[in-house]
Amino acid sequence: MPRLTHDKSRSEFARAKRLMPGGVNSAARAFGAVGGDPIVFERGEGAYLFDIDGNKYVDYIGSWGPMIFGHQWPAVSQAVHSAVDRGTSFGAPTVAENELAELIIEAVPSVEMVRLVNSGTEATMSAIRLARGFTGRDIVIKFAGNYHGHVDSLLVAAGSAAATLAVPNSPGVTEGTSKDTMVLQYNDVEGLEAAFKSHGDKIAAVILEPVCGNMGCVVPTEEFLRALRTSCDGSGAVLIFDEVMCGFRVAHGGAQALFSVTPDLTTMGKIVGGGLPLGVFAGKREIMQHVLPAGKVFQAGTLSGNPIATAAGIAMLRSLRDNPPYERLESLSKRLADGLAAAAESAGVEHCLQRVGSMMTLFFNPGPVTDWDSASKSDTQKFSRYFWGLIERGVYMPCSQFEALFVSAAHTESDIDMTIDAAKEVLSEL
Repeated sequence: MPRLTHDKSRSEFARAKRLMPGGVNSAARAFGAVGGDPIVFERGEGAYLFDIDGNKYVDYIGSWGPMIFGHQWPAVSQAVHSAVDRGTSFGAPTVAENELAELIIEAVPSVEMVRLVNSGTEATMSAIRLARGFTGRDIVIKFAGNYHGHVDSLLVAAGSAAATLAVPNSPGVTEGTSKDTMVLQYNDVEGLEAAFKSHGDKIAAVILEPVCGNMGCVVPTEEFLRALRTSCDGSGAVLIFDEVMCGFRVAHGGAQALFSVTPDLTTMGKIVGGGLPLGVFAGKREIMQHVLPAGKVFQAGTLSGNPIATAAGIAMLRSLRDNPPYERLESLSKRLADGLAAAAESAGVEHCLQRVGSMMTLFFNPGPVTDWDSASKSDTQKFSRYFWGLIERGVYMPCSQFEALFVSAAHTESDIDMTIDAAKEVLSEL
């Protein structure tokens, strides 16, 4: 088949590297895990992306999740245009902030109060501070392979044993910053219970992705979820669900609605802002009342709850409530998952396909993938060849084995079938 040309993208990326570190404004956009230069895009429409060389791709990234209805969803576009006409930022309260908060509280089971911020990173950073301020404790447990934004205390790797404190894994993160973070294995009930037995009265919070998307799509076991809730209840620690990626994606009320497990605090972003910069930390009233100015835990932001982002978020959440796409997403996603798994099986490629709703990952790994240790056994070189093979056939997948892909309601059955056919060709050549 004829190769796509990317001459303009290469030229523009060379320019970007002279202007920005690595040529990107977020490391996830670089192609470090697959090699080559990133593709530079011009526009998105529905299920498709168009690059500056004129190539069209079926898009399975959707801005890393928020485009659940596809690009240029009319309700969101119209709301943004209308908001811009009234002013971009006031630095003062607006009715839209109340309306968005009410929609979140209505949908998410655990949420009684909301604080709007500007990003998922800001949401998790603030939730951690709040949990520490509420409990008066220091230690936070996170899980290897879970990503919670570029928060210093969470950019850490596991220590030498399951119940030891973490060490920094990014330059610029000090040992002092990370000394109160403990890293455990996801889905490891025994390790979790041991940590609480040893340190329970010092643990402020446990934070996790209730559906992982940052080590590929990894699902918690029922036993693990029960142990999380029981351990936090027994010790007085705060259970934080990071639903920045899976919130409103796997179900209208997020993973906590899907799994019927209620956290104490929840962080959200991506879909909840309609694709604009907006984050949320939210939860039980008794905890949220400790945030300034109601309480003493500091948090502030000039552009928090700005009129443009809240307009987009309101339009998105109303669309999800009034015209829920989840049945269609389930049908399309199952079709894609079954097709990709069958293609890998037919090609004799070791694989494991894991999915929750419209989030999924084809691991080049026999699986099952239950944690970072098992995810990291994937054949990343095969994934790289798979990625580029799909690019050449007009399919844009996440540029890392360890990122989930996303199906949107804008995808059609023919888009899915075209993707499966492309995958068959690529996988047969591996």
